[in-house]
Amino acid sequence: MLVRRPPPRPESAAHLWPPIERFIVAEERLGQAAEARGALVAGLYEFLRFGIKQGWACLFGGLMCTLLIATYLWYPRDAVLARYDFLFLSALTIQALLLAFRMETLEEAKTIFLFHLVGTVMEVFKTHVGSWIYPEPSFFRLGGVPLFTGFMYAAVGSYLSRVWRLFDFRFTHHPPLAATVLLSLTIYVNFFTHHYIADFRYGLFLVTALLFGRTIIHFKVWRVYRRMPLLLGFFLVTLFIWFAENIGTFTGAWLYPNQLKGWSMVPMAKLGSWFLLMIISYVMVSAINRPQEMTVSH
Repeated sequence: MLVRRPPPRPESAAHLWPPIERFIVAEERLGQAAEARGALVAGLYEFLRFGIKQGWACLFGGLMCTLLIATYLWYPRDAVLARYDFLFLSALTIQALLLAFRMETLEEAKTIFLFHLVGTVMEVFKTHVGSWIYPEPSFFRLGGVPLFTGFMYAAVGSYLSRVWRLFDFRFTHHPPLAATVLLSLTIYVNFFTHHYIADFRYGLFLVTALLFGRTIIHFKVWRVYRRMPLLLGFFLVTLFIWFAENIGTFTGAWLYPNQLKGWSMVPMAKLGSWFLLMIISYVMVSAINRPQEMTVSH
């Protein structure tokens, strides 16, 4: 007897990446089995599902961190192709494969390119003023900046774009787009001007708190929407970016002045800088996705 599989749910990712259709059907059966075993098992299953979705959203960034570690441990120091150039070409290849296999949408790729551009401009300036350095030689570079670095910023954009879709974000009390764009532009300018005039980051923290203080993000892990303050979400993502930066500096991909004589953890004070950069990243993605208001029907 021929058993026909039920079609993927309309909100599933199978319409974007058909190879996972069978996985989605099998996962639905697993979820039903977890529900049948009671609330505790269902809760554990939802937690597992949350982790898998987060891992899928981190795909690009995770691959980049893996490359940093692998090239630090095993890449030949006397190779004809410099390590930084290998990282750049590998990042390009990953990007092409994600698009070719429809594991990333064209809109996500456009967002990532924008992050690459914004990040590279900042990198050129920051290395010029000595905020950090890239100690190894490379051919694909702009000033003192190897071009693979733009993909590290793009990894943040990739994560935000993918997690927005995977968790079907909805919001309550989200600030107007015009206000958030103005905030992000001010933050970006401050990253440059604080080298010459006063650093206004504490004022920017305050404005961020005022704008997003009431904002709640609603995200769908499984059957129902969960919720948390958006500012908390910003902080959690910032914390993981800080972990990734420690991986980058430990592998010698870039170094801060205090790390030139020996590696040490990136100071916790850098969390503030990454938090502000997180706001820029979020606003760029939200300008494309346009936050939707949470309604009772959801």
